[in-house]
Amino acid sequence: MVEVPADEKRLFIDVCTRCQFVWFDIGEEEAMPKIPRTPSWEETLPPEMRQRLAILEIERIREARELESSGSMPDVWWQWIPGLFGLPIEQGASICRSRPWVTWTLGTLIVMVGLATLGDLPAAIQQYGLVPAQAGRLGGLTFVSSFFLHGGIAHLLGNLYFLLVFGDNVEDWLGWKHFLLLIVGASLLGNIVHILADPSSTVPCVGASGGISGILAFYASKFPNVRLKLFFRYLMGAHWLSISARAAFWVWVALQLFGVLTQVSGFSNVSALAHLGGASAGLICYMFHRND
Repeated sequence: MVEVPADEKRLFIDVCTRCQFVWFDIGEEEAMPKIPRTPSWEETLPPEMRQRLAILEIERIREARELESSGSMPDVWWQWIPGLFGLPIEQGASICRSRPWVTWTLGTLIVMVGLATLGDLPAAIQQYGLVPAQAGRLGGLTFVSSFFLHGGIAHLLGNLYFLLVFGDNVEDWLGWKHFLLLIVGASLLGNIVHILADPSSTVPCVGASGGISGILAFYASKFPNVRLKLFFRYLMGAHWLSISARAAFWVWVALQLFGVLTQVSGFSNVSALAHLGGASAGLICYMFHRND
């Protein structure tokens, strides 16, 4: 131990020459000169700015963790089933505060209509599908009946999946009345856009895609950071890809714009215009409810 001067008043402290350990006698620590601490640059910022920086840091950590786990497999075994069919798996969405009765009811009706028309589906589509050249037939009933009709099992199950997976969160946020208005408005606007594209068409249009597109648009706008997992297959390999709901929605929009080209060219019988019309209704609905 050696004594080292600590201030100009001849205050000495004991320091070990080997380990640099400092030994304070009684009263010496209190008598040490006080050196003012220089605040860091973050501490010189206004409170609002420090709070914003903290939020950004939390977001950075969250995104880094999500990136690390983006290639991980689904949490439960059954998620492999929709994943293998190219359907997105929802991850990180908030738990619903109430039961989504409208979502479940619409899903049940879609299944019931699908089962009831399975025996003679072409005849049911011809009678109750929405025909642009005869939009007012059956007193306008086809605007409703076409929503519950689907072109086959795959069409039905695909729409049912998107309705159940994303509809519950949107209904939970909007409440059942506004949620029902969203579906009706999106379906109606989707049908109108489809009719305007070719008012003379006699090909029936069926499916709940227009209304569900409105749900997807609202979901992506209200819950943009929810992660969706997609099973991505390429050449001889496969990989699980994690993407935000916002990014997935705009990729979907780009695909629909391409679908419009194939639709108006007569190379596709999928109404991408009805999808975009329904999505537009969903975005309009979000604009009215984004501050709720």
